[in-house]
Amino acid sequence: MPIIKSAKKAARQAIKRRDNNQATKKVIRNALKDFHNKPTAEKMAVVQSEYDKAVKKGLMKKNTASRRKANLAKWAKEHNVKLAANKKAATSKTSTKPAENPVVKAPAKKVATKNTTTKKTVTKKTTATKKTATKKAATK
Repeated sequence: MPIIKSAKKAARQAIKRRDNNQATKKVIRNALKDFHNKPTAEKMAVVQSEYDKAVKKGLMKKNTASRRKANLAKWAKEHNVKLAANKKAATSKTSTKPAENPVVKAPAKKVATKNTTTKKTVTKKTTATKKTATKKAATK
């Protein structure tokens, strides 16, 4: 058992994170089993969405999820699952719960570009000439 206060907190956080990760994995497994039992395009979209959520949460690497989704699509093709041409049509028909698996894409961010064609104007320093002019005026 940890003795230091920060170690105790880290142990508590690890337990919470493990529980959250296990719950996410269970959702993925259940969605995958549901898809394998009765393959439809809608269920495949749900499984792919769950893989994307796992990547977003940091539970799974991006390439792992990509590989699994590719294998899922390959399996669906072998089992003659007709993929919907329009994703909106496929997701709107099956959503029994509106907040169950929303597919939301973030708007593209504008990237500020540096304008390299503009040149800075260089100003000449005239302080030396001003000083000499004031010294000459003071001596006269």
